[in-house]
Amino acid sequence: MSASTARPAMPWLIIIAGSLVAMLTFGPRSAMGFFQLPMLNDTGWDRSTFGLAMAIQNLCWGLGQPIFGALADKYGTGRMLTLSGMLYALGLFVMAHADAPVWLHVGGGVLVGLGVASGSFGIILSAFARNVMPEQRSLAFGIGTAAGSAGMFLFAPLSQGLISAFGWSDSLVYLGLMMLIVPLLAWPLRGNAKSGTQSRGEVEQSAGHALREAFAHKSYLLLASGFFVCGFQVAFITAHFPAYLGDIGIDARYAVIAMALIGFFNVIGSLASGVIGQRYSKPYFLAWIYLARSLAVTLFLLLPQSPTSVIAFAIVMGLLWLSTVPPTNALVAIMFGTRHLGLLGGIVFLSHQVGSFLGVWMGGYLYDKFGSYDVVWWFGVALGIFAAIVHWPIRESAVERGLPAAA
Repeated sequence: MSASTARPAMPWLIIIAGSLVAMLTFGPRSAMGFFQLPMLNDTGWDRSTFGLAMAIQNLCWGLGQPIFGALADKYGTGRMLTLSGMLYALGLFVMAHADAPVWLHVGGGVLVGLGVASGSFGIILSAFARNVMPEQRSLAFGIGTAAGSAGMFLFAPLSQGLISAFGWSDSLVYLGLMMLIVPLLAWPLRGNAKSGTQSRGEVEQSAGHALREAFAHKSYLLLASGFFVCGFQVAFITAHFPAYLGDIGIDARYAVIAMALIGFFNVIGSLASGVIGQRYSKPYFLAWIYLARSLAVTLFLLLPQSPTSVIAFAIVMGLLWLSTVPPTNALVAIMFGTRHLGLLGGIVFLSHQVGSFLGVWMGGYLYDKFGSYDVVWWFGVALGIFAAIVHWPIRESAVERGLPAAA
């Protein structure tokens, strides 16, 4: 095989650095549920207060994602990741010393949310997409997503161990110090949208034109509406599942086991999603993921609940947890290319985070109103069916554009 036809190697330095960043940025925010009860026991605040902080975090994550994505496209991914580590650390420090709900909302809500937004999957996967061949993207996205899943797996027992040993406040400080590693990992991802190996032959267009093109594209709008459901489901479980298990009489250690299992099997599910997405229809694959989630929740709620059922539910949900991310981001890249992937992927993720805001906030609000999480669980089941329906007609093809003028 000649050098010209040899398959290019994966840019492993970029993928490893980005994966480590994903692990660090996704880990602590996925473990926030473990801080809820000890913080509320010390401060006397109610679950709505904590739930609102986590809802604000998810909303700021979503609102910041397209903005930071566009800035990364223009000024470089590395700069945004450096900012991410600093904002994330500051937010955790403020949250650790919050003596009033407003500081919980500012630190754990706004600052952590913006920290995650400037260093999350959309930013990292856009850098991957610019530097791998199109046929390698789904696998690269799966690796990056699996790394974030590994962060969830590692930080669940780590956070609980820190809380047990040092208390919730000091634990947040230690997690904040870990976030200062992120700027050190940002160097290999310092390029912008024009510097990647896959960006050179793409059509030049302004961000405004890219947005108009995307919002006129039916498949893009359907993809964004479906990703709203993903955010609602996973954010509700992340923030409220430990407390829910306590409410139904399951020993607290099973909450740690469950979240760690979700993280571990999330790694498997994300990698498998990347592989499957390279071989089969991504829209149909996403539809089946959402149907499977709804079925898993239905069985968990209707069958007798026990430590065994909690473990089984965690394993199944782990396999389905972030398996939506690789095919969703790959579809955006297929539709529009990589030139404005940070921006357009960020818009889709904003929809995800609006769903996350509602899932977390409704969980706390409706619990305080009805004394139960049941309404939110069943609403999530219905949304999963809705998501399966809207993904079915999505077209896995590039948007039709006029040919550029000859040079």
